[in-house]
Amino acid sequence: MLRIAVPNKGSLSETSAAMLAEAGYTGRRDPKDLHTIDPTNDVEFFYLRPKDIATYVGSGALDVGITGRDLLLDARMPGAREIEALGFGGSTFRFAARPGRFSDISELEGLRVATAYPGLVDGFLDERGIAVDLVPLDGAVESAVQLGVADAVADVVSTGTTLRQAGLEIFGPVILESDAVLVSGPVEAEGTQTLLRRLKGVMVARRYVLIDYDLPVRLVDEAVAIAPGIESPTISPLRDPEWVAVRVMSPRKGVNQVMDALYAMGARAILVTEIHAARL
Repeated sequence: MLRIAVPNKGSLSETSAAMLAEAGYTGRRDPKDLHTIDPTNDVEFFYLRPKDIATYVGSGALDVGITGRDLLLDARMPGAREIEALGFGGSTFRFAARPGRFSDISELEGLRVATAYPGLVDGFLDERGIAVDLVPLDGAVESAVQLGVADAVADVVSTGTTLRQAGLEIFGPVILESDAVLVSGPVEAEGTQTLLRRLKGVMVARRYVLIDYDLPVRLVDEAVAIAPGIESPTISPLRDPEWVAVRVMSPRKGVNQVMDALYAMGARAILVTEIHAARL
């Protein structure tokens, strides 16, 4: 039975649970449950703090898990490895300090840097030969400079508004672009590849739709140039020998522009259908 770690709370929790449900798994019904079994799919779910998942998986206590790339790197657990980015939970990590205080991260040498991700930041700076005094915090990192416990901070940045409100500005390179990831332990467990294929199928279903349309035979090459599909469109004859029916997978983003272009060139009866599951 495959043992899967799932975030029990936080920004990754709901999306992880929804993705697993779309992949055909039955998770917990009560949000207070910390453990549940899905006998139909031969899997066992453990609901854990996101920051602890890499530790459980890396130690071999659990087989696979969903967590953030930032949390995986912060754990610095040698046995845990990323096997697939899952396309949600994106975040960016940057350094910030009072305006004009620093222009390069080399200037942090010997100073205090506050962060909720000491393992991640220490690894980043260590690779660049920069030694700092890390100040680990659980939250509200942006207040550390104002309160005098740090000279700079390293934290998650979205729009930068929170940092600006705290009187800070971003400097230096991006520390990490993070996403939700599927992580595996030191030994790949039986069932891991099935889980991976299912999750990839969910990602495909979220990114693509099916487009069906009728088209004069003479325009097929032109239509295929507009919507080439994953490999090649499916083309079927119609009763009228001058027309064919075409089915193609197309990216969800921009699908209306594709429909417009197909219609303008002569396609008719254009239909778009959601994809609920896929295996490519």
